[in-house]
Amino acid sequence: MTESTLSGVKHSILADDPASEWLGIEVHTVSTGQATISMTLRREMLNGFGMAHGGMIFAFADTAFALACNPAEPSPQEAGLITVAAGADINFLKPAFQGQRLTAVAGLRSTAGRSGLYDIQVFAADPQSAGSPATPPDGSEFGELIAEFRGRSRTIAKK
Repeated sequence: MTESTLSGVKHSILADDPASEWLGIEVHTVSTGQATISMTLRREMLNGFGMAHGGMIFAFADTAFALACNPAEPSPQEAGLITVAAGADINFLKPAFQGQRLTAVAGLRSTAGRSGLYDIQVFAADPQSAGSPATPPDGSEFGELIAEFRGRSRTIAKK
């Protein structure tokens, strides 16, 4: 299995993920059921109001969700399985703007059989005030909370 790294963290799903590459996502931590990632908002990620397009924030949070749902190094019994979104929703709380550093913190809330529930918080900070993404979050070190994403997952056979 080919693996790819962004910011030195290995995860097999990044091997062929042009969307995450285009977004400029940096992966800081990945462990079972958890992930922390960041990216900087660029001009082409803005809407007509000059703020981050909601689809960009959703895609960013969705990547954190995918990383938290899937093992970085699948065991032999996990090798034929992938975990995908069964559904997701997002609540936008505050706008984000060009040049701000977004950080998404994903965490598993519950599993039952092949289904899971994950919460992802998205924070925005001006570049000079952004904290260390390697630090376990209490929220404030990553800036202001701008969005809450809830993902519902389903584990299926890989095709």
